[in-house]
Amino acid sequence: MYRLTTIVSAREARWIALVLVAELWLLAIYFAFTPAEPTSLRYLLYPFVWINVGLWVILKTAPPTAERRHRAGAAVLALSYFLVLAALSGLVGVHTGQEHQIHAVSGLYTTMGAPGWGPAVAYVGETVHLSFVPYLVIGYLALAYLVYVTVLDAAGAALSGVLGLATCVGCAVPVVASLVAGVAGGSSALTVAVYSLSIDISTGVFVLAATLLYWRPGYDSRR
Repeated sequence: MYRLTTIVSAREARWIALVLVAELWLLAIYFAFTPAEPTSLRYLLYPFVWINVGLWVILKTAPPTAERRHRAGAAVLALSYFLVLAALSGLVGVHTGQEHQIHAVSGLYTTMGAPGWGPAVAYVGETVHLSFVPYLVIGYLALAYLVYVTVLDAAGAALSGVLGLATCVGCAVPVVASLVAGVAGGSSALTVAVYSLSIDISTGVFVLAATLLYWRPGYDSRR
């Protein structure tokens, strides 16, 4: 993997500061001009963690030169990786006609939310639904891009890949919670804790996955 630079320059530090200030202003403007009220600071900031980390690793990582067939194969793997993340997180899904009739009406829906969370866009069809949540899409695209570069570098990234899949732990929580509830009982405090910390956990795992895919400890990028 070829990184454009490894140390934040003074110019980059200034840009980072400007971006952070702009994001804080976006939050301030959103709550000043909408009836929404902030409930938890960390949930307001987590989307920016995904977006900032995702864009940073993309901008700081350049793919190596490779043959067209290698690029095509890497692209297919990266796209598959993105689709798996999207499916597990609920961004993409397939359902039966009966499920569609029960849960939704076909159409395009938009939902305003705090910056990073919204504006969210969802399309519900008779057999498929698609959702666009800004921070999730950017974060998963960043991981998929890093997988693409990693594959081109022909280096193993099994651990990072597994961690990347785990970033949608929030969508896997119902399964985990069901298993916990089955063992500890439906009122288990542990079950509630897993639900309440799902976004915290997924954000931490996303940052860890992006870090491992970017630096790839144990691999000599100078090769």
